[in-house]
Amino acid sequence: MTDYAEVDVAAAGDTPELGKSLENRHVTMITLGGIIGAGLFVGSSTTISQVGPAAVVSFGIAGLAVMLVMRMISEMASSLQGVQAFPDFARAGIGHWAGYLSGWLYWYFWAVVVAVEAVAGAKILHQWYPMFAEWQIGVALMLALTAVNLLSTRAYGEFEFWFSLIKVGAILAFILIAGAWVLGFTNPAGASVANWTAHGGFAPNGWGLVLAAVASTIFTMCGAEIATIAAAESKESTKVIARLSLSVSARILFFYVITLALIVAVLPWNGVVAGYSPFAATLEAIHVPGGKFIMTCLVLVAVLSCLNSSLYITSRTLFGLAKHGDAPQWLVAVNNRKVPARAIVAASLFSYLAYAAERLAPNTVFSFLINSSGATMLLLYILCAVAQLRIRRQLEASAPEKLQIKMWLFPWLTLATIAVMAAVLVFMGINPARRIELWTSLLVAGLFLLGYAAMKKARG
Repeated sequence: MTDYAEVDVAAAGDTPELGKSLENRHVTMITLGGIIGAGLFVGSSTTISQVGPAAVVSFGIAGLAVMLVMRMISEMASSLQGVQAFPDFARAGIGHWAGYLSGWLYWYFWAVVVAVEAVAGAKILHQWYPMFAEWQIGVALMLALTAVNLLSTRAYGEFEFWFSLIKVGAILAFILIAGAWVLGFTNPAGASVANWTAHGGFAPNGWGLVLAAVASTIFTMCGAEIATIAAAESKESTKVIARLSLSVSARILFFYVITLALIVAVLPWNGVVAGYSPFAATLEAIHVPGGKFIMTCLVLVAVLSCLNSSLYITSRTLFGLAKHGDAPQWLVAVNNRKVPARAIVAASLFSYLAYAAERLAPNTVFSFLINSSGATMLLLYILCAVAQLRIRRQLEASAPEKLQIKMWLFPWLTLATIAVMAAVLVFMGINPARRIELWTSLLVAGLFLLGYAAMKKARG
């Protein structure tokens, strides 16, 4: 294991530093925006239609696992000097190879997300502007948000602040509107949660499926760790960011559980259509005018927010890899606005290629890209948890005073979190519908490890 005291921000020598233009409000909303996306507004319909009202439990378990990972990240971020970017925790706790693997897998995951979100945004806007082809709209969206990221870090932060504020405001409004209906204030039939147990019970298809659904729901909650990436360009201290990332993940867990509980109280679970926003269906059921249009606009905002953040993350991850000597050194450069313009352009090129693959070979290359990122975040979270386990034990033995934020019930909760995530991967391996995602993700991880071995051999 790398000694925590020897971890440097750069591989060797002095390197250009990023600016410090992000404020606390930016980092807060960047973190919220990374988690609240189309996975909640649309993707939750699939879980509800398969699991029933107990989908609330599936999301609760997944959210709890992510929150525990964020607690581990908070502990490490507040304890390790000069280490705060998410991929670098594995480097500090396990070794250089783990940092290399985590960094490149993290970059790969979000680079694919850029293309996926561009596809989703283009489909929505094409409904309103049919005179433009979907590929033209998608490229325009990617170019526009790439320009925002090139403009300045603060420009990115401001865009993300307002995108996320709209999403959070919409969720709070939804909770008030749906809550008033469920409690009987606006429902002519009075208060009722009968749909929680009607139509076959709370878990109509069994609790096994409820637990199995954690495999798909946990991916909708990934993104809280973005706070650690943004922290490098924040005016706030690392300790503040560490506490912030945990508090935000707790709020997200609350948002997910409350909104889903209200949805399955208003709608019969067997009437939820997979792929159609259950939020829109709920607003239609309680007769909110223009509910479908409102949710379509909100999904578009969520898509643009995720696209904006994904471009930011890919560039900063590539910049961090270069600083550690794991990517070409010409990427370690910033312009006069302290923006890593070369890393932004280089990181976005792969996303443009991925988007081109969707247009040219949607059922081959693009399908592989999506599947091969399916289990990536779980692999990264497991590496992060193993790193926390090792770093914590080393710190307790040599520098316990550095542990200002501690993981709860260590080491048992850390081990339990690793076990839950490993169980999800095992489920993916035995589930025919998810098996390809696991094996292609492991294939990409293996290719990156081969790349590390080749780099190490070339350097002697």
